[in-house]
Amino acid sequence: MPVIDSSFKAPFLFRKGFVATVYSGLFRTVALEQNRERLELADGDFIDLDWSYSEKKSDKVIILLHGLEGNGQRPYLTGTAKLFNQNGIDAVSVNFRGCSGEPNRKYYAYHSGATQDLHDIVMHAITDKHYAEIYIYGISLGGNLALKYMGERQDHPVQIKACIGISVPCSLQHSAKQLHSLKNKLFHDRFKKKLVTSLKEKQQLFPDKLSDDVLNSITTLTEFDEVYTSKAHGFKNALDYYEQSSCLQFLPHIKIPSLIINALNDSFLTPECFPVKAAKNNPNLYLEMPKHGGHVGFVQRGGFYYTETRALEFVKEHSN
Repeated sequence: MPVIDSSFKAPFLFRKGFVATVYSGLFRTVALEQNRERLELADGDFIDLDWSYSEKKSDKVIILLHGLEGNGQRPYLTGTAKLFNQNGIDAVSVNFRGCSGEPNRKYYAYHSGATQDLHDIVMHAITDKHYAEIYIYGISLGGNLALKYMGERQDHPVQIKACIGISVPCSLQHSAKQLHSLKNKLFHDRFKKKLVTSLKEKQQLFPDKLSDDVLNSITTLTEFDEVYTSKAHGFKNALDYYEQSSCLQFLPHIKIPSLIINALNDSFLTPECFPVKAAKNNPNLYLEMPKHGGHVGFVQRGGFYYTETRALEFVKEHSN
């Protein structure tokens, strides 16, 4: 323990991981009113935060972190925010650097292990917003970032009470290889196209750092990480970036209740992304491995996704 037996059983039409993943990514919609705040960072850059609130004033907040090339309006965040708002908890959907519809100011942007930005948001919630309880919820890349943050620091503010990671690529190197497989070509090409488009926008701001030849040379996600992510953020190469940023190595050190929900039929994940040993050896780490759900596709009847209702349940279990 604590490896958890999952009660989730997807509706028949969504038991195929591909179907659940595609439907959730392209067709789900959630109506939610959000208020944007720009948080200025110490390095001169900024992060845009999209806030939504419970009906009554709350001293609790959940920080929501999106996946690769996502944003604060993705339904997998707004659905979670809406459910938590309905249960007396404020929510802030984070837009990572460059993901809010406006390019960030620096050449570097965000990556899977950029935990300093998350820490700055946590401190903003405590110091400026005066929240007494904080929960962190990350999807895919955001889940890796959240869990790395929980494990790499031993001096977390006491206000942080729980963390949840959904569809987490705990080993970035192995997940990257999986994304390059033939069965994931549709997803790979979609991610690559969005990333290269974003990089072309950055080229307009930093023409001396990005040539057309370099941009045209990017044919895979790993090449993108080799050419841009690793170089912009101070890693030796893509492999060094994957190795240093993967949350897997930090899971044994987590001291605050943290839940991972990874579906067994998630085509983005490999066995290394199901940290059974770490969960069995760390009483603060809970691992749930539903049979269905694909990648961020935990559809259930009633409007909210299983991962959203399960996260609320987990938070209530560990709230003061």
